[in-house]
Amino acid sequence: MKLFLREHIPLLVYSIIQLFVTFSVYWLDGYDNLLTALYSVFLGICLLIGYLTYRYFSHRMLYNKLSTPSKTLHESIQEMDSTPFSVAIQEVLETQYNYYQQQLKIWEYKQKEHLTFLNQWVHQMKTPLSIIELITQEEDGESFESIAEEVDRMKYGVEIVLYMERLETFEQDFHVERVSLQDIVQEVVRENKLLFIRSYVYPEVNVNPNLIVETDKKWIRFVINQVLSNAIKYSAGSRKNVTMASFEEGRSIILEIQDRGVGIPKEDLPRVFRPFYTGENGRKFKESTGMGLYLVKNIIEKMNHGIEIESEVGKGTKIRIIFYYASR
Repeated sequence: MKLFLREHIPLLVYSIIQLFVTFSVYWLDGYDNLLTALYSVFLGICLLIGYLTYRYFSHRMLYNKLSTPSKTLHESIQEMDSTPFSVAIQEVLETQYNYYQQQLKIWEYKQKEHLTFLNQWVHQMKTPLSIIELITQEEDGESFESIAEEVDRMKYGVEIVLYMERLETFEQDFHVERVSLQDIVQEVVRENKLLFIRSYVYPEVNVNPNLIVETDKKWIRFVINQVLSNAIKYSAGSRKNVTMASFEEGRSIILEIQDRGVGIPKEDLPRVFRPFYTGENGRKFKESTGMGLYLVKNIIEKMNHGIEIESEVGKGTKIRIIFYYASR
Protein backbone atom coordinates (compact mmCIF):
# COMPACT_ATOMS: atom_id res chain seq x y z
CA MET A 1 0.00 0.00 0.00
CA LYS A 2 2.81 2.45 0.86
CA LEU A 3 4.44 1.88 -2.51
CA PHE A 4 1.11 2.36 -4.26
CA LEU A 5 0.46 5.67 -2.46
CA ARG A 6 3.98 6.98 -3.15
CA GLU A 7 3.61 6.18 -6.83
CA HIS A 8 0.25 8.00 -7.10
CA ILE A 9 1.08 11.13 -5.09
CA PRO A 10 1.60 13.17 -8.32
CA LEU A 11 -1.81 12.00 -9.60
CA LEU A 12 -3.49 12.97 -6.31
CA VAL A 13 -1.88 16.43 -6.33
CA TYR A 14 -2.84 16.93 -9.99
CA SER A 15 -6.45 15.88 -9.32
CA ILE A 16 -6.77 18.20 -6.31
CA ILE A 17 -5.44 21.13 -8.36
CA GLN A 18 -7.82 20.25 -11.21
CA LEU A 19 -10.83 20.17 -8.88
CA PHE A 20 -9.80 23.47 -7.29
CA VAL A 21 -9.45 25.10 -10.73
CA THR A 22 -12.85 23.74 -11.79
CA PHE A 23 -14.47 25.09 -8.63
CA SER A 24 -12.71 28.47 -9.13
CA VAL A 25 -13.99 28.74 -12.71
CA TYR A 26 -17.54 28.22 -11.48
CA TRP A 27 -17.06 30.81 -8.78
CA LEU A 28 -15.33 33.46 -10.94
CA ASP A 29 -17.93 33.04 -13.69
CA GLY A 30 -20.53 34.29 -11.26
CA TYR A 31 -22.30 30.99 -10.91
CA ASP A 32 -24.30 31.41 -7.72
CA ASN A 33 -25.36 27.81 -7.15
CA LEU A 34 -22.57 26.75 -4.79
CA LEU A 35 -24.08 23.33 -4.10
CA THR A 36 -23.91 22.37 -7.78
CA ALA A 37 -20.24 23.35 -7.91
CA LEU A 38 -19.50 21.40 -4.75
CA TYR A 39 -21.43 18.44 -6.14
CA SER A 40 -19.26 18.43 -9.28
CA VAL A 41 -16.18 18.47 -7.06
CA PHE A 42 -17.62 15.59 -5.02
CA LEU A 43 -18.26 13.57 -8.19
CA GLY A 44 -14.68 14.20 -9.30
CA ILE A 45 -13.37 12.95 -5.95
CA CYS A 46 -15.56 9.83 -6.16
CA LEU A 47 -14.32 9.08 -9.67
CA LEU A 48 -10.71 9.54 -8.52
CA ILE A 49 -11.22 7.21 -5.54
CA GLY A 50 -12.89 4.66 -7.82
CA TYR A 51 -10.00 4.79 -10.28
CA LEU A 52 -7.38 4.44 -7.52
CA THR A 53 -9.29 1.53 -5.96
CA TYR A 54 -9.46 -0.29 -9.29
CA ARG A 55 -5.81 0.50 -9.96
CA TYR A 56 -4.71 -0.83 -6.57
CA PHE A 57 -6.64 -4.09 -6.66
CA SER A 58 -5.73 -4.83 -10.28
CA HIS A 59 -2.01 -4.34 -9.50
CA ARG A 60 -2.01 -5.54 -5.90
CA MET A 61 0.15 -8.62 -6.56
CA LEU A 62 2.71 -6.48 -8.37
CA TYR A 63 2.95 -3.95 -5.54
CA ASN A 64 3.20 -6.71 -2.93
CA LYS A 65 6.03 -8.37 -4.86
CA LEU A 66 7.89 -5.08 -5.25
CA SER A 67 7.40 -4.22 -1.57
CA THR A 68 8.59 -7.64 -0.30
CA PRO A 69 12.14 -8.66 -1.35
CA SER A 70 12.30 -12.13 -2.91
CA LYS A 71 14.32 -14.71 -0.95
CA THR A 72 15.31 -16.57 -4.11
CA LEU A 73 15.73 -15.69 -7.77
CA HIS A 74 12.98 -18.15 -8.67
CA GLU A 75 10.45 -16.31 -6.48
CA SER A 76 11.05 -13.08 -8.39
CA ILE A 77 9.64 -14.56 -11.63
CA GLN A 78 6.50 -16.12 -10.19
CA GLU A 79 3.35 -15.10 -12.01
CA MET A 80 1.83 -11.72 -11.07
CA ASP A 81 -1.27 -9.86 -12.32
CA SER A 82 -2.63 -10.11 -15.85
CA THR A 83 -2.60 -6.34 -16.49
CA PRO A 84 -0.44 -5.13 -19.42
CA PHE A 85 2.02 -3.36 -17.10
CA SER A 86 2.46 -6.43 -14.86
CA VAL A 87 2.80 -8.72 -17.87
CA ALA A 88 5.52 -6.47 -19.33
CA ILE A 89 7.47 -6.54 -16.03
CA GLN A 90 7.02 -10.32 -15.85
CA GLU A 91 8.50 -10.73 -19.33
CA VAL A 92 11.52 -8.58 -18.45
CA LEU A 93 12.12 -10.58 -15.25
CA GLU A 94 11.84 -13.92 -17.05
CA THR A 95 14.28 -12.75 -19.74
CA GLN A 96 16.79 -11.68 -17.08
CA TYR A 97 16.26 -14.89 -15.12
CA ASN A 98 16.91 -17.07 -18.17
CA TYR A 99 20.01 -15.03 -19.02
CA TYR A 100 21.46 -15.40 -15.51
CA GLN A 101 20.68 -19.13 -15.50
CA GLN A 102 22.53 -19.51 -18.79
CA GLN A 103 25.52 -17.52 -17.51
CA LEU A 104 25.54 -19.59 -14.30
CA LYS A 105 25.69 -22.84 -16.27
CA ILE A 106 28.57 -21.49 -18.36
CA TRP A 107 30.42 -20.45 -15.19
CA GLU A 108 29.81 -23.84 -13.54
CA TYR A 109 31.12 -25.63 -16.63
CA LYS A 110 34.28 -23.49 -16.70
CA GLN A 111 34.76 -23.99 -12.96
CA LYS A 112 34.42 -27.75 -13.38
CA GLU A 113 36.97 -27.71 -16.21
CA HIS A 114 39.35 -25.69 -14.06
CA LEU A 115 39.03 -28.06 -11.10
CA THR A 116 39.53 -31.09 -13.36
CA PHE A 117 42.68 -29.55 -14.79
CA LEU A 118 44.04 -28.77 -11.31
CA ASN A 119 43.28 -32.28 -10.10
CA GLN A 120 45.07 -33.86 -13.07
CA TRP A 121 48.02 -31.51 -12.73
CA VAL A 122 48.43 -32.26 -9.02
CA HIS A 123 48.41 -36.02 -9.57
CA GLN A 124 50.88 -35.72 -12.46
CA MET A 125 53.21 -33.68 -10.23
CA LYS A 126 53.12 -36.16 -7.34
CA THR A 127 54.82 -38.97 -9.28
CA PRO A 128 58.00 -37.10 -10.37
CA LEU A 129 58.28 -35.50 -6.92
CA SER A 130 58.14 -38.93 -5.29
CA ILE A 131 60.85 -40.22 -7.64
CA ILE A 132 63.11 -37.24 -6.89
CA GLU A 133 62.52 -37.79 -3.18
CA LEU A 134 63.58 -41.45 -3.45
CA ILE A 135 66.74 -40.49 -5.34
CA THR A 136 67.74 -37.89 -2.74
CA GLN A 137 67.20 -40.41 0.07
CA GLU A 138 69.69 -42.80 -1.55
CA GLU A 139 72.38 -40.13 -1.98
CA ASP A 140 74.40 -38.20 0.58
CA GLY A 141 75.76 -34.71 0.36
CA GLU A 142 74.73 -31.12 0.99
CA SER A 143 73.41 -30.66 -2.55
CA PHE A 144 71.04 -33.63 -2.30
CA GLU A 145 69.89 -32.42 1.11
CA SER A 146 69.03 -29.03 -0.40
CA ILE A 147 67.15 -30.76 -3.22
CA ALA A 148 65.22 -32.81 -0.66
CA GLU A 149 64.22 -29.62 1.18
CA GLU A 150 62.98 -28.03 -2.04
CA VAL A 151 61.05 -31.21 -2.90
CA ASP A 152 59.35 -31.00 0.49
CA ARG A 153 58.34 -27.42 -0.24
CA MET A 154 56.96 -28.42 -3.62
CA LYS A 155 55.05 -31.33 -2.09
CA TYR A 156 53.60 -28.95 0.48
CA GLY A 157 52.45 -26.57 -2.26
CA VAL A 158 50.96 -29.39 -4.33
CA GLU A 159 49.10 -30.69 -1.28
CA ILE A 160 47.66 -27.21 -0.63
CA VAL A 161 46.40 -27.04 -4.23
CA LEU A 162 44.94 -30.56 -4.01
CA TYR A 163 43.01 -29.92 -0.80
CA MET A 164 41.91 -26.49 -2.00
CA GLU A 165 40.39 -28.22 -5.02
CA ARG A 166 38.81 -30.95 -2.89
CA LEU A 167 37.28 -28.34 -0.58
CA GLU A 168 34.94 -27.33 -3.42
CA THR A 169 33.35 -30.80 -3.28
CA PHE A 170 33.87 -31.42 0.43
CA GLU A 171 30.46 -33.04 1.02
CA GLN A 172 31.18 -35.70 -1.63
CA ASP A 173 34.58 -36.51 -0.10
CA PHE A 174 33.62 -36.59 3.57
CA HIS A 175 33.38 -39.80 5.59
CA VAL A 176 32.97 -39.78 9.38
CA GLU A 177 34.42 -42.67 11.35
CA ARG A 178 35.67 -43.45 14.85
CA VAL A 179 39.45 -43.12 14.95
CA SER A 180 42.17 -43.13 17.58
CA LEU A 181 43.50 -39.62 18.10
CA GLN A 182 46.90 -40.96 19.12
CA ASP A 183 47.21 -43.03 15.92
CA ILE A 184 46.51 -40.00 13.73
CA VAL A 185 49.01 -37.82 15.59
CA GLN A 186 51.73 -40.48 15.41
CA GLU A 187 51.15 -40.94 11.67
CA VAL A 188 51.54 -37.20 11.10
CA VAL A 189 54.69 -37.11 13.24
CA ARG A 190 56.21 -39.94 11.18
CA GLU A 191 55.37 -38.11 7.96
CA ASN A 192 57.28 -35.07 9.24
CA LYS A 193 60.26 -37.02 10.62
CA LEU A 194 62.78 -35.59 8.16
CA LEU A 195 61.43 -32.06 8.66
CA PHE A 196 61.91 -32.44 12.42
CA ILE A 197 65.50 -33.61 11.90
CA ARG A 198 66.44 -30.87 9.42
CA SER A 199 64.85 -28.17 11.59
CA TYR A 200 66.49 -29.33 14.84
CA VAL A 201 63.09 -29.53 16.51
CA TYR A 202 61.91 -32.49 18.58
CA PRO A 203 58.39 -33.97 18.77
CA GLU A 204 56.84 -34.60 22.17
CA VAL A 205 53.62 -36.64 21.99
CA ASN A 206 51.41 -36.84 25.09
CA VAL A 207 48.16 -38.10 23.58
CA ASN A 208 45.96 -40.50 25.55
CA PRO A 209 45.83 -43.79 23.57
CA ASN A 210 42.25 -44.41 24.76
CA LEU A 211 40.77 -41.27 23.21
CA ILE A 212 38.48 -41.93 20.24
CA VAL A 213 37.11 -39.12 18.08
CA GLU A 214 34.49 -39.11 15.34
CA THR A 215 35.89 -37.34 12.31
CA ASP A 216 37.09 -37.79 8.74
CA LYS A 217 40.52 -39.39 9.00
CA LYS A 218 41.91 -37.98 5.76
CA TRP A 219 40.80 -34.40 6.37
CA ILE A 220 41.84 -34.31 10.03
CA ARG A 221 45.29 -35.66 9.10
CA PHE A 222 45.66 -32.77 6.68
CA VAL A 223 44.59 -30.30 9.38
CA ILE A 224 47.01 -31.68 11.99
CA ASN A 225 49.79 -31.87 9.40
CA GLN A 226 49.31 -28.20 8.48
CA VAL A 227 49.37 -27.07 12.11
CA LEU A 228 52.39 -29.26 12.91
CA SER A 229 54.29 -28.10 9.80
CA ASN A 230 53.80 -24.48 10.85
CA ALA A 231 54.94 -25.30 14.39
CA ILE A 232 58.15 -26.89 13.06
CA LYS A 233 58.80 -24.17 10.49
CA TYR A 234 58.52 -21.31 12.97
CA SER A 235 60.61 -23.19 15.57
CA ALA A 236 63.41 -24.19 13.19
CA GLY A 237 66.86 -24.14 14.76
CA SER A 238 65.55 -23.64 18.29
CA ARG A 239 66.40 -27.20 19.43
CA LYS A 240 63.18 -27.12 21.42
CA ASN A 241 60.17 -29.44 21.58
CA VAL A 242 56.89 -29.22 19.70
CA THR A 243 54.33 -30.67 22.07
CA MET A 244 51.19 -32.53 20.99
CA ALA A 245 48.95 -33.20 23.97
CA SER A 246 45.34 -34.24 24.49
CA PHE A 247 42.90 -33.57 27.28
CA GLU A 248 39.18 -33.71 27.93
CA GLU A 249 36.95 -30.78 28.69
CA GLY A 250 33.37 -31.77 29.45
CA ARG A 251 32.15 -33.86 26.52
CA SER A 252 34.86 -32.49 24.23
CA ILE A 253 38.30 -33.86 23.42
CA ILE A 254 41.01 -31.29 22.70
CA LEU A 255 44.24 -31.79 20.79
CA GLU A 256 46.76 -29.08 21.66
CA ILE A 257 49.81 -28.44 19.48
CA GLN A 258 52.32 -26.06 21.04
CA ASP A 259 55.65 -24.80 19.76
CA ARG A 260 58.33 -22.64 21.39
CA GLY A 261 59.12 -20.66 18.28
CA VAL A 262 58.95 -17.04 17.19
CA GLY A 263 55.27 -16.57 18.04
CA ILE A 264 52.69 -14.44 16.23
CA PRO A 265 52.36 -10.67 16.81
CA LYS A 266 49.18 -9.73 18.67
CA GLU A 267 47.91 -7.56 15.81
CA ASP A 268 48.19 -10.51 13.36
CA LEU A 269 46.27 -13.06 15.46
CA PRO A 270 42.71 -12.03 14.39
CA ARG A 271 43.71 -12.34 10.73
CA VAL A 272 45.74 -15.56 10.56
CA PHE A 273 42.77 -17.54 9.20
CA ARG A 274 42.18 -15.17 6.29
CA PRO A 275 43.12 -16.38 2.78
CA PHE A 276 46.56 -15.27 1.52
CA TYR A 277 47.31 -13.47 4.79
CA THR A 278 50.96 -13.98 5.72
CA GLY A 279 51.51 -11.31 8.36
CA GLU A 280 54.84 -10.24 9.82
CA ASN A 281 56.20 -13.80 10.08
CA GLY A 282 55.35 -14.49 6.45
CA ARG A 283 57.38 -11.45 5.38
CA LYS A 284 60.32 -12.55 7.54
CA PHE A 285 60.41 -16.22 6.55
CA LYS A 286 59.25 -15.61 2.94
CA GLU A 287 57.84 -19.12 2.61
CA SER A 288 54.26 -18.61 3.71
CA THR A 289 51.42 -18.87 1.18
CA GLY A 290 48.79 -17.63 3.61
CA MET A 291 46.53 -20.54 2.63
CA GLY A 292 47.43 -23.25 5.16
CA LEU A 293 45.54 -21.91 8.18
CA TYR A 294 42.74 -20.65 5.92
CA LEU A 295 42.18 -24.22 4.71
CA VAL A 296 42.49 -25.54 8.27
CA LYS A 297 39.77 -23.15 9.49
CA ASN A 298 37.42 -24.03 6.61
CA ILE A 299 37.88 -27.78 7.02
CA ILE A 300 37.43 -27.61 10.80
CA GLU A 301 34.16 -25.68 10.39
CA LYS A 302 32.85 -28.07 7.73
CA MET A 303 33.53 -31.03 10.06
CA ASN A 304 31.79 -29.22 12.97
CA HIS A 305 34.96 -29.19 15.06
CA GLY A 306 36.49 -26.12 16.66
CA ILE A 307 39.85 -24.37 16.59
CA GLU A 308 41.49 -21.83 18.91
CA ILE A 309 44.85 -20.09 18.73
CA GLU A 310 47.03 -18.35 21.30
CA SER A 311 50.45 -16.88 20.69
CA GLU A 312 53.07 -14.61 22.19
CA VAL A 313 56.05 -13.20 20.34
CA GLY A 314 59.26 -14.91 21.40
CA LYS A 315 57.47 -17.62 23.38
CA GLY A 316 55.60 -19.62 20.75
CA THR A 317 52.14 -20.55 19.54
CA LYS A 318 49.47 -22.86 20.89
CA ILE A 319 46.67 -24.20 18.66
CA ARG A 320 43.80 -26.27 20.02
CA ILE A 321 41.64 -28.50 17.82
CA ILE A 322 38.35 -29.24 19.57
CA PHE A 323 36.32 -32.39 18.89
CA TYR A 324 32.87 -31.62 20.26
CA TYR A 325 30.77 -34.42 21.79
CA ALA A 326 33.62 -36.88 21.31
CA SER A 327 33.60 -40.33 22.88
CA ARG A 328 36.26 -42.09 24.89
